[in-house]
Amino acid sequence: MKLSQFKFDLPENLLAQHPSKNRDECRLMVVNAMTGEIEHKIFKDILGYFDDGDVMVFNDTKVFPARLIGNKEKTKAIIEVFLLRELNSDNKFWDVLVEPARKIRIGNKLYFGPDESMVAEVIDNTTSRGRTLRFLYDGPHDEFKEALFALGQTPLPPYIKREPEPADAERYQCIFAKNEGAVVAPAAGLHFSRELMKRLEIKGVERAFLTLHCGRGTYREIDVEDLTKHRMDSEDMEVSGELVDIVNAAKDRGNAVCAVGTSVLRALATSVCMDGHIMPTKGWTNKFIFPPYDFSVCTSMVSNFHLPYSTMLMMVCAFGGYDLVMKAYQEAIKEGYKFGAYGDAMLILRAKP
Repeated sequence: MKLSQFKFDLPENLLAQHPSKNRDECRLMVVNAMTGEIEHKIFKDILGYFDDGDVMVFNDTKVFPARLIGNKEKTKAIIEVFLLRELNSDNKFWDVLVEPARKIRIGNKLYFGPDESMVAEVIDNTTSRGRTLRFLYDGPHDEFKEALFALGQTPLPPYIKREPEPADAERYQCIFAKNEGAVVAPAAGLHFSRELMKRLEIKGVERAFLTLHCGRGTYREIDVEDLTKHRMDSEDMEVSGELVDIVNAAKDRGNAVCAVGTSVLRALATSVCMDGHIMPTKGWTNKFIFPPYDFSVCTSMVSNFHLPYSTMLMMVCAFGGYDLVMKAYQEAIKEGYKFGAYGDAMLILRAKP
């Protein structure tokens, strides 16, 4: 497949700038990859597509307030710092992106907060925009993290053209988020309300959780036409033994296994072993999935509607079939579905592997 095959014209007004009023009441497009049928539903109708013994796998990563606005020493120039990951807790080293990058040099100090009490020093240039910062804070690590995150804002995607609002801290987070480390929310999980989760439980649908810390590389542009030459940014993940037992048992019973989001689909594909089951996996994954791809575990997936040329769109096309998914996207545009993290959702149903 070529990059140009994932181009489509997306009207700007279809990029959701705010979430739906209620998590489980966005629109849901159901795409049957076995028949080619497309249905239009409300998200909570997803309950009707799963039965007792089926399994839904969620990503329980937790988004932290990664966007900081600071000032450069002396000039007081406004600098936006985007925290990516903590490199060393003892020395308080962080891997970050900075804008505008051209104004920042090694040795510069940056000040954050209304009283400029949080100070960081640039100690390394890792890329044209990336830097390593050392935060100059004398207190214990837990106290430092609490103070740092209190200054941060919700790291909304770049296509949301507004400043973060107080409500985003709750809505740009899954209700089951637990393990801190993401700067991008696993958007498919945002549609699940507590009421819907309870109704799934009453129906007998099992839930299982893995962790994949979604990184900013999700939005990095692909700059090669030949997709085999693209390299994904690595993301930290863990598939536990408990999840492995639940998923493998469902597969052996012949029950459905649903990946809630492309991050879950990617983590499960990373942990597949030779017999088509999954095994416990902990570490980093840079797995890049695009058509054609043989999925041996999941029978369905939930996904938001993704932007042109995105790696998430490529993964969805690999799962549902390129022609059918691109047809569904054209129908979504025609019907006014909302795209992006705060947009509407798609459920893709496939035959069991």
